[in-house]
Amino acid sequence: MDIAEFLSNRKSEIMAYLKQYFDKRGVSPKILSDSINHSLFAKGKAIRPILCLTAFETCLEGDDDRNYTDIMPQGCAIELIHTYSLIHDDLPAMDDDDLRRGRPTNHKVYGEAVAILAGDALLTEAFYMYTSSFTVNALLLIEALKELSGAAGLDGMVAGQVMDIISESKTPDIETLKYIHTNKTAALLKASVVTGAILSGIKGRELEAMGIYGENIGMAFQIVDDILDITATTQQLGKPKGSDAAKNKMTYPSLYGLNHSRKLAKDHLETALASIEHSGEKAHWLREIADYLLKRGS
Repeated sequence: MDIAEFLSNRKSEIMAYLKQYFDKRGVSPKILSDSINHSLFAKGKAIRPILCLTAFETCLEGDDDRNYTDIMPQGCAIELIHTYSLIHDDLPAMDDDDLRRGRPTNHKVYGEAVAILAGDALLTEAFYMYTSSFTVNALLLIEALKELSGAAGLDGMVAGQVMDIISESKTPDIETLKYIHTNKTAALLKASVVTGAILSGIKGRELEAMGIYGENIGMAFQIVDDILDITATTQQLGKPKGSDAAKNKMTYPSLYGLNHSRKLAKDHLETALASIEHSGEKAHWLREIADYLLKRGS
């Protein structure tokens, strides 16, 4: 099985779980359900829950009979948080985008009020989902929840988004740029890896290594995103090409140029891979995912 098949299989399982979950949960009024489904079941990669499930699986001891499906609710909850962030990022008060994942953005279809509330619902439901079914020790669940909530809020995504907004049209500088990318994007990707590792029960240096892996693939992911905004087509991206430049966003290419940005992304990848070298063959899919994220075209 190659990485494309691996990712496709895992994504199918994740989407099936989410569909079954919301079908059983029931959402009303219908417009709220439609709004949630519009964004949650769009053509995304589901890379964050895949990372969570894969990190969990990688960290299990050889005689542990658990597998990644044991934390499916916790992995899928991260996709709810990510989707909420996309809905809100696209709003007129934020990035004011008309296209996301190849379809009109949520507020363009359902209006700003419903889009905001759909995002609110997804963020809140993520933590309901996280705690509604679990097979791990409750103390591990609390530790993982603390990591995830920090990455999604004041210690991560929200802080990064605010800095991104207030830095528009300003002269790029490395400290601000690193702050934006570390918090807005890398924090949730790192948390996806680290929470999976925490739920497996590992601690100490092994857990620290997974954090290094997660943070570095998160940084590489965002640098590649910055590059693709320039080099890919609107059809490939599923959103308007050149939107970063149009909004005078602070990006790696705007500070370093394309070639050096590519080198920086590769450097982050190498750091990520070095951090999990001790895991040997167990970390095969984590290595493959990291390589995929660097070489992706959308």
